[in-house]
Amino acid sequence: MQSTARGEGRRLAARHRNIELGLLALAVAVCLAGHIDASLAMTDKLPPGLLVHGLSLGALVAAAHLAVRRFAPYADPLILPLGVFLTGFGLMLLDRLDVSYKAAHPLKGDYQKLPAAPGQLMWTFIAVAAALALIVFVKHHRFFQRYVYVMMAGALILLTAPIFSPTDSFGAKRWIKLPGLPSFEPDEFVKVAITIFFAGYLMASRDALALAGRKVWGMTLPRGRHAGPVLAIWAVSLMVLIFERDLGTSLIFFGVFVVMLYVATERTSWVVLGLLMAVGGAAVVGTVEPHVHGRVEAWLHPLDYYPPVNNLAISSQPAEALFSLGTGHMTGTGLGSGRPWLIGFAGRSDFIFTTIGEELGLVGVTAILLVYVLLIQRGLRTAVGLTDPFGKLLATGLSAALALQVFVVVGGVSGLVPLTGKALPFLAAGGSSLLANWLMVALLIKLSDSSGRTALDPAPTSPEPLPAQAGPAERAAAAAPASGGPGRTLGAGEPLATGLDPLPGAGPDPAAPPSAPSGPGRTDPGAPTELRPSFGHSPAAPQQGNPQPNGPQHGNPQPNGPQHGGAQPSYGYPPVNEQPTHGYGRPPQSPYPQNPTIG
Repeated sequence: MQSTARGEGRRLAARHRNIELGLLALAVAVCLAGHIDASLAMTDKLPPGLLVHGLSLGALVAAAHLAVRRFAPYADPLILPLGVFLTGFGLMLLDRLDVSYKAAHPLKGDYQKLPAAPGQLMWTFIAVAAALALIVFVKHHRFFQRYVYVMMAGALILLTAPIFSPTDSFGAKRWIKLPGLPSFEPDEFVKVAITIFFAGYLMASRDALALAGRKVWGMTLPRGRHAGPVLAIWAVSLMVLIFERDLGTSLIFFGVFVVMLYVATERTSWVVLGLLMAVGGAAVVGTVEPHVHGRVEAWLHPLDYYPPVNNLAISSQPAEALFSLGTGHMTGTGLGSGRPWLIGFAGRSDFIFTTIGEELGLVGVTAILLVYVLLIQRGLRTAVGLTDPFGKLLATGLSAALALQVFVVVGGVSGLVPLTGKALPFLAAGGSSLLANWLMVALLIKLSDSSGRTALDPAPTSPEPLPAQAGPAERAAAAAPASGGPGRTLGAGEPLATGLDPLPGAGPDPAAPPSAPSGPGRTDPGAPTELRPSFGHSPAAPQQGNPQPNGPQHGNPQPNGPQHGGAQPSYGYPPVNEQPTHGYGRPPQSPYPQNPTIG
C-alpha cells in the first residue's frame, strides 16, 4: 500500500511538472504576442531582433524548468510560470516605452532617450541564473536556519549603508554608488535577508511572545517585557524613514515583521499594536520631515500642482498618473497607442503601472493584479503545507513582503497611499529589484518542494515479514500456542499470569522492556524531525500491529525511519521541535487543490 502511494505521488508530481512546462510556454507566447502588437501599433513593423529575443527567452525558461524538474520535482507548478510571465511582460512594456521616449526626447545627451529594455534583459539572465543556483545548490530550506543572525547583521549593514551616502536620488537615500560599479538598491535584498532572520527568531521565541498580559478594552495585550523586539524593529523602521526618507522600505520592513509575528503567536493584539505604532510613527515623521511631508501633500492634493494653486513644492506625477489611468477606461487604448511616456522617467519605475492602466484599461490592470494575487496565494498555500515552523514562517514572510510591495506601489500610483518610489516587482526597470524578486521565487520553489514532498512522497516503511521469510525464532513463536492457552509451558523465569491488576504503588518491573510513549503530549526522543504523513491522509496515532510510516517499530527494522538509539533523519540540519504549539502541530495538508486518496 505504501509503495502504491509513493508511486501515485511521483506520477502526480511528474504531471505537475508537465503542467508547469505548458504554462511556461503560454507565458512566453503571450509576452511575445504583446511585443509584436505594440511594435505594429507604433511603427507598423515587427520588432527588430524578435527571433533572437524569443529564442533567448525560451532557452532561459527551458533551463529554469529543467532545473526545477531535476532538483525540486515536487514544487508548486504555478510559481515559476507566474514569475516568468511578469518578467516577460515587464520586458515588453519597457521596450514599448523605449520607442516612445526615444521619439519624445531626440536631443543629444538627454538621458531619458537611453533604452532601458536591453539592460533589463541582461539583469533578467543574471537574476534567473542566481535563482537556479539557489535551487540547485541549496538542498533544503533549513540550510538558512543556520545563518539567521548572519542574515540579520548583513541586512542591518545594507539597510543603514545609504545613510552615509553623500548624495541622494530624487529626494531619497535609497541607492549605493561605488566607483566603477553600477549603483544598486540594498533595501531590495534586505527584505529577503530580514525575512529569513524573522523566521528564525520568531520560531525560537514564539512561545514567550504569545504569553498573555493584561486586558485593555476587551483585548488581551502581550506582556510588556516581551514588547522589546517589536519596539526595536519599529525604531529601525523609523530611522530608515527619517534618515533615508524611504517611506516604502520602512512600511515593508515593519509590516512583514507584524504579519509574521501574528502568524507565529496567533495574537491579534500584536497586529493592533503594530498598526498603531506604524500610523503614529508615520504621522510624526510625515509632519517634520520635508521630503516625506511633500509626498503626503502631493497625495492629499495632487491637482494643486496646476493653476490656480501652482504649488511647485509638490510633484506633478501623482496627477499625471490619475490622468493616465482615467484615459484607459475599461479596455484601454491598446498596446502602443497610449501616451504613458508623458509622465517622464518615472514611467519606467513605479509608474509603469500607469502604462498598463492606460493601454490595457481596467481589464488589464485587474488581470495583472490577479497574477500577483495568485503568486502570493501559492506562497501562502506552501506555508500551510509545510510542517516545520521555520519553513511556515519563511513562506509567509516572503509572501507578505511581495504583497506589501505591490500594495505600496499600486496604491501610490492610484492615489490610495502616498508615493513611495519603490519598484513594481518584476515589471519595473531595476536590476536590484529583479534579482531580489527572483531570489524570492527560488526560495518559494524550494519551500513548495518540501511541502509537496511531504504530501506526495511519504517515507517508506518495512512490511511485516511473511512466514516464509521469517527466521527460526519467528516461526517457532508463530507455531506456539497463544499466551494463556491450555497446554502452554512457562519459560524459565517467566512470571505466572494471574489476571490480577498490580497492587497500588507497585513500581514497574525492572526486567520489562521499555514501552513506547503514547497519548497526546507525549514526546518520543526518537521521533523524526519532519512530519511525513501517509499519502492523502493526515498522520494518525500508531496502532498496535500495524506498521507506521515514521513511528518506531518494535522488532521490525525501518529502512528510512528512526531507530531507537540511532541517528535521526534531519537532512543534516539542526533538529526542529515539532511540538503542537500554537497551531504548528496541525496535520499538514497537500499544497495542491486535489490530492488523490489511496485506500
